[in-house]
Amino acid sequence: MIVIETFKGKSITEHRIEIVERKGTGHPDYMCDSMMDAISVALSKEYIKEFGTVLHHNIDKGLLAAGKVERRFGGGRVLKPMELIIGDRATFMAAGKKIPVAEIAIDASKKWIKENLRFVDPEKHLKYRVVLAPGSEELTDIFLRPGKVRPANDTSAAVGYYPLSPAEKIVLELERYLNSKKFKDKYPETGEDIKVMGLRRGNILDLTVAMPFLANYIESEKNYFETKSVVQKDMMMFVDGFKGFKGIEVHFNTLDEEGRGLGGIYLSLLGTSAEDADSGQVGRGNRVNGLISMNRPLGTEAAAGKNPVSHVGKIYNVFAHKIAKEIYEKIEGIKEVYVLLLSRIGTPIDRPQMATAQVLLERGRRINEIAKRAEGIFEQEFSKINKFCMELSRGKYPIC
Repeated sequence: MIVIETFKGKSITEHRIEIVERKGTGHPDYMCDSMMDAISVALSKEYIKEFGTVLHHNIDKGLLAAGKVERRFGGGRVLKPMELIIGDRATFMAAGKKIPVAEIAIDASKKWIKENLRFVDPEKHLKYRVVLAPGSEELTDIFLRPGKVRPANDTSAAVGYYPLSPAEKIVLELERYLNSKKFKDKYPETGEDIKVMGLRRGNILDLTVAMPFLANYIESEKNYFETKSVVQKDMMMFVDGFKGFKGIEVHFNTLDEEGRGLGGIYLSLLGTSAEDADSGQVGRGNRVNGLISMNRPLGTEAAAGKNPVSHVGKIYNVFAHKIAKEIYEKIEGIKEVYVLLLSRIGTPIDRPQMATAQVLLERGRRINEIAKRAEGIFEQEFSKINKFCMELSRGKYPIC
């Protein structure tokens, strides 16, 4: 069933207060989500190569347990490695052939670390514990049933929206800038564990940024605060390029306190707090559009690592944002779109129990003027869901 209705609330930009968060590349929660999804992509590739289809797996119960390091000005050493626990379910054998699930999972994790964290050695700085097991007979049977479209493996709801607000865009783009190659080449002494929290009060945006400096590059407390000042000015120059705000403030590493030595500064050995200060877990990081936006509806599913062809907790979460974007861009006179999707376990994923668009219209526009076109977009997108799922299985759509 498809329902198109008028959104009754205010536009996000009309809220007096807006709160937006993004956890960056080296944040333990981001690391967990990204590595579990990388494992799903790698397993999907192997299943397709060997059997022509994606088999049952859900790699969405990951935990990154913090290690222990010793830091000093100018360097330090790892005392205890981090531990990545890779959990839930996978297919270990099909058609009489074994699949090296544990090896694939570990290799995918190591590859992600090598590509995203400059100073973490995946061989030395992490231990890996694979606790994957075969799935239940009822859920694995989904993949043996006839038909091109898989039945949903859960009764689950998802929500997506579009467009992003100006505050959301700045929070997202600032973290991406701070973790970009351009920035890291300019400031190699900065780590990847970045968190950006945005608070908009009317047309004033207040940004709080946490980003460690690397011990190998910092020779003294004085050197730390001098470098911090330079980097903060760079951040201010970056955010000044965004329009629509009366003022933007950037607060950087606000726990710092001069005169306290190592206890008063944010220093890291490897660039991530998972080295000794903070553990990570799947589902605690960004939503699939890369943000944690407190003023928006949030789904409860952890999308990372879930099966890309039958688990609606992943498919519908990403799909809802995609449909919202399509409706907004293809129909004139819309301020915002919220899309809600609900599956029913056992029903093919191209036939949701409910698909709803809540549309906030520009002044003068009426819902009956756009309802048919919006319904048509739903129908068109669901008719191509197999293609979308295969793109999802290849990692085309980021999930954090």
